[in-house]
Amino acid sequence: MSIRFYNTLSGKVEEFIPLEAGKVRMYTCGPTVYDFAHIGNYRTFVFQDILRRHLRARGYEVVQVMNLTDVDDKTIRNSQAMGMSLRQYTDRYIKAFEIDRQLLNLETPEVVARATEHIPEMVKLIQTLEEKGFAYRSEGSLYFRVSQFPDYGKLSKIDLEGMRAGARVDSDEYDKANVRDFVLWKAAKEGEPAWETPLGPGRPGWHIECSVMSMKYLGETFDIHSGGSDLAFPHHENEIAQSEGATGKPFVRYWLHAEHLIVNGEKMSKSLGNFFTLRDLIGKGYKPSAIRYLLASVPYRKPLNFTFDGLHQAQQSIERLRNFRYRLTMEKFPGGESPKLQARAEAAVQSFEDALDDNLNTAEALAAIFDLVRDVNTAMDHGEFREGDKPTMLDALQHWDRIFAVIEDTDHAKMKELGFIKALEIPVSDSMGGGWKDAAKAEVGNGHGSPLLAEALSEEEIERRLAERNAARARRDFAASDKIRDELLNAGVILQDTKAGTRWKRK
Repeated sequence: MSIRFYNTLSGKVEEFIPLEAGKVRMYTCGPTVYDFAHIGNYRTFVFQDILRRHLRARGYEVVQVMNLTDVDDKTIRNSQAMGMSLRQYTDRYIKAFEIDRQLLNLETPEVVARATEHIPEMVKLIQTLEEKGFAYRSEGSLYFRVSQFPDYGKLSKIDLEGMRAGARVDSDEYDKANVRDFVLWKAAKEGEPAWETPLGPGRPGWHIECSVMSMKYLGETFDIHSGGSDLAFPHHENEIAQSEGATGKPFVRYWLHAEHLIVNGEKMSKSLGNFFTLRDLIGKGYKPSAIRYLLASVPYRKPLNFTFDGLHQAQQSIERLRNFRYRLTMEKFPGGESPKLQARAEAAVQSFEDALDDNLNTAEALAAIFDLVRDVNTAMDHGEFREGDKPTMLDALQHWDRIFAVIEDTDHAKMKELGFIKALEIPVSDSMGGGWKDAAKAEVGNGHGSPLLAEALSEEEIERRLAERNAARARRDFAASDKIRDELLNAGVILQDTKAGTRWKRK
């Protein structure tokens, strides 16, 4: 079955056929690094990662370019308020984004491009637009003349006749009820960063940045451009106008837009107290893998209602998969194979792939693997599972996790490595649930605003106490065994006694 995507440009689901056989050139809108990215941003970034992983799993070579918008109205305004240079300020949030990317298992794009490192290319493109009559000057700035581009509106399907017309706009973002000539190059203002160029002193507008960085690394026409649905107008519409105006060629063949994330049925807003960054959720004791799972669980074309109940359920779903894999690897079963179960696994993998081929239907892809887990667990309970069935089932799990990337329990290790967790000597009787004692905000470790989580017990200490419990059970001292179990639970460590032995995990 071929891969199909909903193309915002055509307004329909289309078969995906890249320009070059076996290779996909893809541009994904990255963060504007004026603050920590929020979970609405990460809904889009996780979708882009699922897209990338599925294309690679289907045999394509993927060249992904992601931009970092490090010069725009917001970065300038905030850096000035902090009394920092633009570079110093944005470096802080670029580092924070890189840490968040690692926590959420987002693969690294082939090119991560900073806008400020592509100023000469932006100047050149603006000069081309001016030569072709698409750009005009006013008070030291240059603007794109929307009336000169007849196809303006073809992506967002805006009604140009029914919308208010404005003369021009200097801000990088503006009222979406207006169609205006948008700024390409902003004249220098006192106190703001500026570059000396043939256009005059100033800095680029937001929209020109993405046109330049995408075409530099992917060519004047490339396969996929993705981002949040809020970017379709004006940002992506303006990208098309200035790119196609300059080259005379189609800019992007497939436009993919992820829908909004809401929180408990309401728009995310700091004033409503439902605005969360990844760091906020980690500080509340939630695991990055559960956050990734939840953000991926709803197909990207549908709005996602983010709730803490949903986050808890996401963690439970991951545990079901981890427990299933543990059972597969640790329990012993009768010899031989079950043709029926082998066929069931193959059908599940096929259903999983078909679901993702169908416009990245992640909900159906999840259902395919969980139905398999249910059926195989039932077969194990009834004595129908065979030792020779293990490789097929493990392969099915690995096939699924190549895309969703949550089965490996690496949350604690990564958070500790990245400065989110500090091991403290805390008596077990004083420790708190959740695997850490405190989640107060602090500048720790990497110095990029990570929440400080105090680890109640190290891995070595957990293993030592587990050995003590096993010894107590061996001598049938169940009171001592139960006491150690309760102490570990109080420190946020859950024990699971299985046929294959005792395993532990952090809450």
